[in-house]
Amino acid sequence: MRAVIQRVARASVKVGEEVVSSIGRGVCVFVGISRDDKDDDIEYIVRKILNVRLFASENKRWDKSVKDEGLEILCVSQFTLYGFLKLDFHNSMNPQDASTFYSSFMEKLRTSYLPENVKDGRFAAMMNVEIVNDGPVTISIDSRKRD
Repeated sequence: MRAVIQRVARASVKVGEEVVSSIGRGVCVFVGISRDDKDDDIEYIVRKILNVRLFASENKRWDKSVKDEGLEILCVSQFTLYGFLKLDFHNSMNPQDASTFYSSFMEKLRTSYLPENVKDGRFAAMMNVEIVNDGPVTISIDSRKRD
């Protein structure tokens, strides 16, 4: 499982002309699901999203997490995180299983944090994601490359 986490001033997702989700200050997370992912990959990625220190305190630049600050999270499913330069997606989970897996991921994230602060786009939809980066600060996490 892969996650690209961006610190944002605000972000939103549109499908067609409909805004399906939006957040203020927090993080926008692009989530890729591989065909080999299991529940422990969800646990790892959720823990990292909630606890990575991307925000400043009064005394330190990288001191606070989304969870510490009570900020919002916008998740966007993105199977292309497992693509290659020729856009080969053999390592991505098949769409039916990925939909169920993504739902499990979102449920775990919501139950591990403040459910009202966790939003998402629409799985497998063509979306316009509008992001106002804060920094910019962008990090990548891969559950197969744990620290």
